[in-house]
Amino acid sequence: MPNFIQKRWHGFHVLALFVVSVILAFTLVYVRLEFGLIAVFVLGVWMILFFQAQTGFRNDLDAYISTLSYRVNKAGEKAVTKLPVGILLYDEQERIQWVNPFVAERMGTGLSGKPLDEISEDLSPLVRDTASHETIQVGEVYYYCTFERNERLIYMVDVTEKEWTQQRYDHMLPVVAYMYLDNFDEVTQGMEDQVRSRLMTQVTTLLNGWANDYDIFLRRTSSDRFLAVMNHQSLLLLEENRFELLDEVRDVTGKEKVPITLSIGVGTEETSLKQLGTLAQSSLDLALGRGGDQVAIKKKNGRVRFYGGKTNAVEKRTRVRARVISHALRDFVRESERVIVMGHKRPDMDAIGASIGVLKMADLNDREGFIVLDENDINADVRRLLAEVEEHDHLWSQFVSPENAVDLVDRDTLLVVVDTHKPSLVIEPKLLEMVDRVIVLDHHRRSEDFIEDPVLVYMEPYASSTAELVTELLEYQPRQFKMDRLEATALLAGIIVDTKSFAVRTGARTFDAASFLRANGADTTLVQKLLKEDLATYVKRAKLVESAYTYKDGFAIAVASKEEVYDQIVIAQAADTLLQMSDVKASFVLSMREDNKASISARSLGDVNVQVIMEHLGGGGHLSNAATQMEDVTLKEAEEQLVTAIDEAIEGGL
Repeated sequence: MPNFIQKRWHGFHVLALFVVSVILAFTLVYVRLEFGLIAVFVLGVWMILFFQAQTGFRNDLDAYISTLSYRVNKAGEKAVTKLPVGILLYDEQERIQWVNPFVAERMGTGLSGKPLDEISEDLSPLVRDTASHETIQVGEVYYYCTFERNERLIYMVDVTEKEWTQQRYDHMLPVVAYMYLDNFDEVTQGMEDQVRSRLMTQVTTLLNGWANDYDIFLRRTSSDRFLAVMNHQSLLLLEENRFELLDEVRDVTGKEKVPITLSIGVGTEETSLKQLGTLAQSSLDLALGRGGDQVAIKKKNGRVRFYGGKTNAVEKRTRVRARVISHALRDFVRESERVIVMGHKRPDMDAIGASIGVLKMADLNDREGFIVLDENDINADVRRLLAEVEEHDHLWSQFVSPENAVDLVDRDTLLVVVDTHKPSLVIEPKLLEMVDRVIVLDHHRRSEDFIEDPVLVYMEPYASSTAELVTELLEYQPRQFKMDRLEATALLAGIIVDTKSFAVRTGARTFDAASFLRANGADTTLVQKLLKEDLATYVKRAKLVESAYTYKDGFAIAVASKEEVYDQIVIAQAADTLLQMSDVKASFVLSMREDNKASISARSLGDVNVQVIMEHLGGGGHLSNAATQMEDVTLKEAEEQLVTAIDEAIEGGL
């Protein structure tokens, strides 16, 4: 206890005695005078002692407070100058006014009067932000910054060790990958055992060398499947090299004249090995759904990154899968009371033809079927087809509006979605929520946006069109049937439109499907009639082509006038026309649409993956045929974003 406090207690004792003395003195004076005088004398002595004690207490208290204030000020000064915490003051112009020795020692002297960017380019944006805390990096050091914006003050704490520990933890997170040799069993059928063994040895030697280089645990699980386990740091290195393994496998098998490619599904950013395996399998399914020869990396939050995809999907020689899907589709139809078929918004010939083909399957299995169509949102060629359908009473009665389709739904309804797998693109999204059983038939490369929980999916990116897939499914229906001329013609028109009259994305199975339709009454003359265009459309397309210019090496870009509004089909036709020009390996046509969206159609001959470029802009499609629609942007802004996406694709090896 401090001395002045002890003296204070002593003063209280003196005061108590003084009070007692006063009472005693008055009592004695009253009783006897001489004793009263003695008591008064004693009282005076006590009064002197009391005032001395009070004076001493005040002096000691003042001295103690003065000493404590000095010590507190000195401690505060040492905290500002000696503690391992940076303190920085800045003015309204974001110039440094003062820093404590911690900041000066680490970031240099003479900072006063200089902008905050002198320390870090991140500081200026952060002081304008609303976050109270943020971590920045200065050189190799990380600082946890606390912002006191009212005082224009920043506290900086060195958290480098914490950040490095976090980075080491992140780098050591497990990653699981499933690897699949596309079409290995199919393309090696009939090979001599010696040739097959040599090919497999070359591939496995390449994969084992790759695993050793990147510290990956690799095990072969079947003739064409591998399991890879690695840490996240190895995955970062693979992404930095953009999975060159895909090109190496393609080159090795190419020397043997065998079109084998590699697909990889990767699961990451999850600590549970079970969940990582699920993510990896989902990623592999996605990679294969997009045509193979690529890597899909799926995170815990569902976000996916893609690498590769430089080649077209290899056409499958066998039709085993088509037969299995056909029988499964027949069973689903028979288990339903009603079948509703729906394509994408503003349907083209492929979507309508495929829908009519599915409708035929419903008829073959004695089930009621309907096609959802918005007559206010169709192309000119589809309108001409509908004019023919109107003369076919039975077929025309099976077309319903989106509103009427909603009223037809019950618990036994089967919904078949054709020519798209994106819920955002279907004609009536409400149907997806109302129907429990949904089947997806599509020929586009699979994207992240996919219809949730379909009971059956038939997606083959190698196919020329959905009409081709549906035609094959019809061939494997067990009942003998005769197609109507208009039904067969609609399916053939879908194939012809998507293949540009059998010029692109055409395989042997495409001609087989066309032959089947022709044998069942498809009218090629009627197809040409349906696909005719008027002079005004031809002139508009020519104006688009005229506006084209060449960007870098072989990229043709045409931008319509901002006052002109073009139909999507005209934009696509202009892109096809540009692709026919010499020295053009990819074409892009930009225009505003009637719905005030900026539309881009992209085409290539296969050397450039336009699907990847369009995915950068929120679209998708095929390797050689893709598109996107962009909201709330001008044509100029859309063009700038397109050029940036092309540059990124070139840097990534297309």
